[in-house]
Amino acid sequence: MALALFDISDQPINTQPLIAALEYDQAGALVTFAGWVRNHNDGKQVNSLEYQVYQELAINEGFKIITEAKEKYDLHQAIAIHRSGHLKIGETAVWVGTVASHRQAAFQGTQYVIDQIKLRLPIWKKEHYLNHPAAWVYCSHHHSH
Repeated sequence: MALALFDISDQPINTQPLIAALEYDQAGALVTFAGWVRNHNDGKQVNSLEYQVYQELAINEGFKIITEAKEKYDLHQAIAIHRSGHLKIGETAVWVGTVASHRQAAFQGTQYVIDQIKLRLPIWKKEHYLNHPAAWVYCSHHHSH
């Protein structure tokens, strides 16, 4: 049975059970993407991030994104999880995993999912800095070329 899942979590993302859930005998490729909280942005030192989410709309739209990716790239399975709440440096903020018969489809499907999550989901990001006031940031560099 093909798997399609999107969720929002206020807990750290454990990737091992997600990868295990993606196992599929007909798949020849697994591609994963993890977006981590880094310690800098735009020349400022970041000490944490905060995500606020309109949960119901994000889950509904996230599931649509996963379904679109599966159809568009002929994916066997796809999962994406996005964090909410306050995250420390090094934590995973978003995770995407796809499986397909061929690697190109899995790569393209994964890129489509992360790009669409950044573009379409009602998720707001606040950066907490070491020497500056915290600020809500717009993720303007989410599009791939």
